[in-house]
Order: sequence, then structure tokens, then C-alpha cells
Amino acid sequence: MAIRKVLKMGEPSLLEKSKEWEDFDTPDLSSLLQDMWDTMAAENGAGLAAPQIGVNRRVVVFGYQTNPRYPDAPAVPETVLINPVIDMLDEEIESDWEGCLSVPGMRGLVPRFRHIRYRGVDQNGNVVDKQASDFHARVVQHEFDHLNGVLYPQRIENLQFFGFCDALENNACFRKQPCDD
Repeated sequence: MAIRKVLKMGEPSLLEKSKEWEDFDTPDLSSLLQDMWDTMAAENGAGLAAPQIGVNRRVVVFGYQTNPRYPDAPAVPETVLINPVIDMLDEEIESDWEGCLSVPGMRGLVPRFRHIRYRGVDQNGNVVDKQASDFHARVVQHEFDHLNGVLYPQRIENLQFFGFCDALENNACFRKQPCDD
């Protein structure tokens, strides 16, 4: 369909809580989802939330078989998740480096729950109910944050571990991996 412009940090709409999606299996939803998949693929993203392309709705897509931005990460199943809810399965938290299509060229060390359960519906209104761990869980939590107006820099506990990819790489702050732009 179309590759949409990804909004960048500083756009006020990225800080708003999104509204629930109400109609399933519609041309509008199909068009939005195709645009999201196309945009995510064009940007080599691991996931994309509707607010990142200016649509203030609780809709996310995520998943890939391989991703050049995350070459060491395992595959994540391609998923459409609408009106999601996340439950933490335990208290274990792990910090790891994250980037974001809405915060291009930067990375930060972000704490996330390692084991989660996520629920919602797909484009046809069918229930989605899965458990995820590690990178898969990180991707889901990151996209879920977008629906609540939260960008990953807001989760960083120590700003010494936040910066431009090239500066972080030059100072050996994080393992080498392709950046977001």
C-alpha cells in the first residue's frame, strides 16, 4: 500500500494515550495494517505502533524472521495486536539496548520484564493470547508503551547509557549493532 512517515520524538501526538480500535475485518483496518507492515519493513523495524505513523489507535504490528538492525536477535513471530493488555509473569527484569524508529540514530539501556503474557485481538477480531520472553517480550513492551504515550528514553534509569549510536560505539558503551537510521 504505502510507506508512511514515521513521527519522531518531539511530536506531541507520540505522548498521547491511544484510543481503542472498535471495528474489525474492515477495509480501513486492512489498509492501516498494510501501511504499518510496509513502513516497518522499509525501516527495518522490529515493530511499529499506529501512533508512530500518526494514527492514535491501539494497534501494533511486530515480528520478523531476520532483521539487520538486530542481527543477533532470534526471530519474533509476525503478529497483529489490537487493544493489547500485558501481564508480567514474574518480577525478573533485564536491561538491554533499545532503539526506536521514532528516535533515530540513538540507543539507550532500558529495563524490561523478561517474561510476559500479552493478549488482544487480531485484524479479524480473533483472540491473541501468547507468552513471550527475552527479546520478543522486549519488543512487545516497547510497542505497548507507544500506545500509552511512552517513548523508551522515558524508561532509561541512567542517562549515561543513552546517546547517539556512533558516540556510544566509539566509547565502547554497547555491543556493536546497526543503528536505526
